[in-house]
Amino acid sequence: MQNSFYREIVNDHNLRPVHKHELPDANMELRGVNPSCGDDITLYLYVEDGIIKDGAFTGDGCAISQASADMMLDLIIGKKKEEALHLSELFLRMIKGYVSESELDELEEAGALIDISHMPARVKCAVLGWHTMESLIDPKLFESEA
Repeated sequence: MQNSFYREIVNDHNLRPVHKHELPDANMELRGVNPSCGDDITLYLYVEDGIIKDGAFTGDGCAISQASADMMLDLIIGKKKEEALHLSELFLRMIKGYVSESELDELEEAGALIDISHMPARVKCAVLGWHTMESLIDPKLFESEA
């Protein structure tokens, strides 16, 4: 049952993404690339007064990377930047297998990707949008990785 639910959600977000388009009024933009498999997205955010008012992405990649980016935008649009970073932290912990049931509920549909933790080759696909968003909102998180 869980497997078909996962496939249905991933397919829906991959084949009919709500947020896959350019965002002309974006005031933040960053490209994220997963060179190991060719996933390539550009994330666009319109942030005002610390709130993510709108967001979109463009690019190409596997179903998981595209669906995950779309689900992420579903979650973070309308949230404060700090809330978006909190959701990202929960998502990344979920992918590593360290999330409680209540935390999983916070992730809404993105929680369907919980089994990615059992597919090591797909982890980078699932986290591409989330890492791109973190780098865009809070670049100092990744200064030590440069």
